[in-house]
Amino acid sequence: MAESDWDTVTVLRKKGSAAQSKSKQAITTAQRKGEAVETSKKWAAGQNKQHLVTKNTAKLDRETEELSHQRVPLEVGKVIQQGRQNKGLTQKDLATKINEKPQIIAEYESGKAIPNNQVMGKIERAIGLKLRGKDIGLPLDADPKKK
Repeated sequence: MAESDWDTVTVLRKKGSAAQSKSKQAITTAQRKGEAVETSKKWAAGQNKQHLVTKNTAKLDRETEELSHQRVPLEVGKVIQQGRQNKGLTQKDLATKINEKPQIIAEYESGKAIPNNQVMGKIERAIGLKLRGKDIGLPLDADPKKK
């Protein structure tokens, strides 16, 4: 059994810091020893490239068209308000009835909301008036062809 005696040996060695391994002297020393040295160039390292003026930036600056989302027409807001009042509902009551926040109803009535067909459909069914298409304000069951 004397042959199977194994002693545990622990080797503690200090590793060089990251700053040391990046210095030019450390790299040349490692290359002389024959150790593998990996170098890679980082693109735009240490430069503030996020504020670089490019052709696209100049093109955007020359752009004069004002872009904005289409809002609900004020006419639709008035129809919602009249339909709601005819049914005797407050904004909060109507919102609760269609499972939306009262703020949504207020935005639609003031013309500040971006139209959402799903919400418009819920409001139409709740107040019984059409809000989309050519026959805005007519009852939902009214047929425009019978005029």
